[in-house]
Amino acid sequence: MKIEWYPGHMSKTSRLIAEVIMSFHVIIEVLDARLPVSSANPVLEKLRQNKPCIKVLNKSDLADPEVTKAWVRHFDKMRGVRALPFDARKRSDVGLVTTLCKRLAPNRCKPGFPLRAMVIGIPNVGKSTLINTLAGKRMARIGDRPAITTCNQQIDLRNGIMLSDTPGLLWPVMDDQEGAYRLAASGAIGDSALDYVEVARFAAEYLMQRYPKLLLERYKLAEMPETATALIEAIGHLRGCLVTGGEIDPHRSAEAFIRELRSGKIGRISLEEPS
Repeated sequence: MKIEWYPGHMSKTSRLIAEVIMSFHVIIEVLDARLPVSSANPVLEKLRQNKPCIKVLNKSDLADPEVTKAWVRHFDKMRGVRALPFDARKRSDVGLVTTLCKRLAPNRCKPGFPLRAMVIGIPNVGKSTLINTLAGKRMARIGDRPAITTCNQQIDLRNGIMLSDTPGLLWPVMDDQEGAYRLAASGAIGDSALDYVEVARFAAEYLMQRYPKLLLERYKLAEMPETATALIEAIGHLRGCLVTGGEIDPHRSAEAFIRELRSGKIGRISLEEPS
């Protein structure tokens, strides 16, 4: 099954960003630390030109810490870019975002000269959580469904920084299907556009190669099943995902596995690496 998903308001958002991006001093791009490339919008690099950019690696508490360090080194080599692992639960991380904004635009944050920062990110990557954490109160809607934010809003942080929130922005044609499957596994794509069984198989194959120990520990397996399908069936049996007659329910088993992956219950996992 080919994954294709692009809510209508995103096309309008792309045009809007292209029109106004040059009026901002710093771009804050929120990425999923578990898949920083797949959760990025490739057109942003063209639009921002030489505009300073902070790549906030959100959900770093769910990602493999060593892989996240490698991503920070990778992004910091890019011109005008600084990468920052972020966990919304840590107040110290919030201060790092505002400090870095001021460092990248040193002539702003003065009376009459506010620093204007545009916050951009794909659906369900944690953009609204970041905004609310920076503001110290609920300013943007939060939910576990992709594409919650659908209109722009301006937010004064009362520290010389003005934030502009944009609706979740996702690349409209997902030609890279591996990237699309990573997005689906992370929760960035609406359930109506994915097949849980196929996404679970994709994720299981990757984890069996990259994080076999975490799988064995989480699901109390004596040995690794030979195939991704067999692994998901074993998980379904363990979680009681059965139908009449005691047969494994493939969809419920796959859904149980994906939900545990998304929540971090399997462990700290990164779905892609810089190499």
